[in-house]
Amino acid sequence: MPGIPDFVEDGPWWWLFAALVCIVFFRTQATYWIARWARAGADAVADRADAQDSRRARIARRFSGPTMTKAQAFTERWGWIAIPLSFLTLGIQSLVNGGAGYARMHWGRYTLAMLPGCLLWAAAYEVVGYSAFKAFTMSPWALGGSVLLIAAVAVLLLARRRRAPQDAALAPSPVEGA
Repeated sequence: MPGIPDFVEDGPWWWLFAALVCIVFFRTQATYWIARWARAGADAVADRADAQDSRRARIARRFSGPTMTKAQAFTERWGWIAIPLSFLTLGIQSLVNGGAGYARMHWGRYTLAMLPGCLLWAAAYEVVGYSAFKAFTMSPWALGGSVLLIAAVAVLLLARRRRAPQDAALAPSPVEGA
């Protein structure tokens, strides 16, 4: 099949599964550690900026202080549930993993919570992704229908986006309505 290396197509499924687990493991660990590093930087800026009243100092104090202490306690208590479940979502996974790092969730607990999520993610990508790829390559009708569906959604979103400024311009302003 074009596009798929022979070792993936002909090889045992567990090689692909192991590769996907490794990919997601290293990616989420990197997200966690980058967020921890960002928290250390925000704390350092907040410590130096206590006497200052600049915008940067206010932002730094907001991202490190009593609110973040509460977030850290919440993450330590409930993160073990949110982290594995985040792997079943699109777009929230990095936010949850970065949030755990920024809130300084204990690394051991984070990693133990992350491992089932990595397995779930790899299984979903292998089963759903590979099955969809096989269906698209075996049936040109499925591929064509999917392309048409994606194009129709894109056209509808663009039309809606273009219409939004016009609708806002036609709406009465709050001052006129009073």
